[in-house]
Amino acid sequence: MALVICRRCPGSFYGTSPCPALIKHHVNKKLSGHTCEDYTLIAKKISSDRMAATFKLLKPLKYQAFCNPVVYSATQSVLYWNMGTSRWHKEQDHPEHSGPCHPARRVKNISGTTSSQRVLTTNSALLGLGVHQASALKASTLQLGSPRTMRTDKEDVEVFDSFEDTRVFLQLRPEYQLHSHKKSETCQPLSVSESKLILHKVRVYQNNLQPQTIVDYFCKLSSLPAEQRPILLSNASFTLLCQLSVKNIKFFDIPGLISILKALVNLGIPHCHPMLDVYETRFGHQVWEMSLDQLLLVADLWRHLGHRVPQFLKIFFSYLNLHWKDLSLSQFIHLIYIIGESRQVPQDLMQKLESLILKYIDLINLEEVGTICLGFFKSSSSLSEFVMRKIGDVACADMHHLSSHALVHILKMFRLTHVDHVNFMKQFGEIAPQRIPSLGVQGVMHLTLACSALRMLDERVMNAVAASLPSRVAHCRSKDVAKILWSFGTLNYKPPNTEEFYSSLINEIHRKMDEFNKYPEHMFTCLLGLAFSEYFPAELINVALSPGFIRLALERTKFELTKELYTLDGTVGIECPDYKGNRLSSHLQQEASANLWNLASNDMNSKPEFLEALSFLETMLGGPQYIKHHMILPHTRSSDLEVQLDANMRPLPFNREAIPTEDKVNLKLMPVGVSLTDDLMNQLLKGKAKRHFHREIESETGQWPMKLEKAAIPLGSSPCNVADGLGAVEMADLCPPAHVQAPLVKLAIQFTHRNQYCYGTRNLLGLHNMKRRQLIRLGYRVIELTYWEWFPLLKRTRSEKLAFLHEKVFTSVL
Repeated sequence: MALVICRRCPGSFYGTSPCPALIKHHVNKKLSGHTCEDYTLIAKKISSDRMAATFKLLKPLKYQAFCNPVVYSATQSVLYWNMGTSRWHKEQDHPEHSGPCHPARRVKNISGTTSSQRVLTTNSALLGLGVHQASALKASTLQLGSPRTMRTDKEDVEVFDSFEDTRVFLQLRPEYQLHSHKKSETCQPLSVSESKLILHKVRVYQNNLQPQTIVDYFCKLSSLPAEQRPILLSNASFTLLCQLSVKNIKFFDIPGLISILKALVNLGIPHCHPMLDVYETRFGHQVWEMSLDQLLLVADLWRHLGHRVPQFLKIFFSYLNLHWKDLSLSQFIHLIYIIGESRQVPQDLMQKLESLILKYIDLINLEEVGTICLGFFKSSSSLSEFVMRKIGDVACADMHHLSSHALVHILKMFRLTHVDHVNFMKQFGEIAPQRIPSLGVQGVMHLTLACSALRMLDERVMNAVAASLPSRVAHCRSKDVAKILWSFGTLNYKPPNTEEFYSSLINEIHRKMDEFNKYPEHMFTCLLGLAFSEYFPAELINVALSPGFIRLALERTKFELTKELYTLDGTVGIECPDYKGNRLSSHLQQEASANLWNLASNDMNSKPEFLEALSFLETMLGGPQYIKHHMILPHTRSSDLEVQLDANMRPLPFNREAIPTEDKVNLKLMPVGVSLTDDLMNQLLKGKAKRHFHREIESETGQWPMKLEKAAIPLGSSPCNVADGLGAVEMADLCPPAHVQAPLVKLAIQFTHRNQYCYGTRNLLGLHNMKRRQLIRLGYRVIELTYWEWFPLLKRTRSEKLAFLHEKVFTSVL
């Protein structure tokens, strides 16, 4: 038996397939090399394993399903066999709906189909028995009980139904019943004998059935008891009824089409059933003839089926662009839910819907606020700061009655918009620690990730997460482990139970290596989060930097991971001198370094406050050759200002790149109107200190003594001399020594801004704290030009700015 941790998905259950379908499939396939005895053994194996799997599924622990490899392989063969004679819906699979026990959801259509093609293929082999048989167990196992009704023991907090738990808002207003569907809503119960009679009539009168009769048959059959539905789905007469519905689809009125779709939902038709594509096309043609309630109901039914309908939604959203002002409160909330679950929407429509939030803000309850936030978050649609503050105010008014799921959804939206609602985060810090033990680890991950994204370090919340997690770390997905480690590392926080917390998560990474191989981006997130916190598991690093894993990371994920690879490799090179494992290739290092330098230099050169500081430092030190703007540690993703001092604490002209070749030949100096008196000449000829000379000139003229036309001073200039009648001078101290001395002190001047610190504090975030740590390891003395010191000086005098920089550079090294 292979243990697979599964997530509940609407309309499906990760389990085993019924024996008759699998046996029939294997017999029909007639694979070469198999005898009749082989098939008998397969049948016995499937039967016994299915029985074992069924007993396992009846255990109280609902988050696990035990999948037999033989059954899974057979089910996969059934689904792929049917794919050979059918055209699957384009982009049918969705990342959230794919998994190791659900291969059908990973299949993609290789070509588009027109509506006419869909009708033709559906009427032929598409409605074969294999599709019904492969899905028969789904319809039956879904009836074992919903998570909501079976959460009775302690471990049930880990159960999260991504379908039911996001639809709680539908129970809060009676108006939702007009445009949403409940599976429990059925017609009069149908007996088995009545169902057989209906199926008999389908066979006998198939050429004479009227459209309304077909609709009535679907409605009646959908009232069968749950245990009879798998048998119905595999019945040839029911397949014929489906074919007849497709054949007559143009003759159904809108209520009839909706009734058939409801029946398919109640029967548990698999989301990949090919007839659904035909129905999507037909509903798309009817959009402009339907009311808003009907359109929302149809969209909700597609959600129940788990079948993606991009073409229907595209037309639906076009309709809404003209009728969005007609949406009632319940229609508006339900629409946002549909948009979030479909994850597709035109942004111009979302901007219109944002205005409806303000229209209904005083009437919306807390669960509906959570639904709005989740819908906008899932569709990657941002909200303005003004609207987010309104939402935060509504939540703050009664946060103790806000459900944990709604709280998580609101935090997701704050994370996306980066709005700092201080009162919301304050109240969140008060209620979250008590809720964390009763919240599933996925919810805990989202709370923790929101804190790190907003740079909000609340020790009460982080301590509650750290205390709760070790005992239930086995419930974490690879994504949960990665995001939690990243959050603690980013906030640069170590909880009281640091060793227990980190050791449990590191051990879980080892246990979930198969999952990390499928999602390599999560491995790098884990290791970087650990590196921020000074944890370096050598075995995991060796795996992550191995050529095979790097190839996997660069080729099979939708994320660009070169920066993460480079940051991890550079960190290991500095902080793990004894590490002898795999390292990043020089080619990838150079590529990442160039990309990061382009980003960092463009970012800093676009900031006036940085350019002003650089200009003043160049002036104070004597020219651009005394300071260098570059990335001392390229893997840390930010640039630095480097200064080198000799044994006498005087700057060294080490930056030869700052002097263009043509400027070395002829340097033209600009006069500043300083009179060359006898006293001044005596000071120059006696070689008085440059600092004393600067003070003399500045006290006399109120300005710095020299301004260069070119921002460079030639290192190979002639011996110091007195300038001509223009009154400009070339100072003796700027003449280079015969050979460049080795620096006694290397300064790394860091120009910081508020986003490098935890919100409202002066505590550096993980990446930036790690950078300072590594600079010190390399022998640099770190000088901070912090935003709270430098920004106020921007409005002060030139002398005050120079005095501040002089003290930072020279006084701090003493």
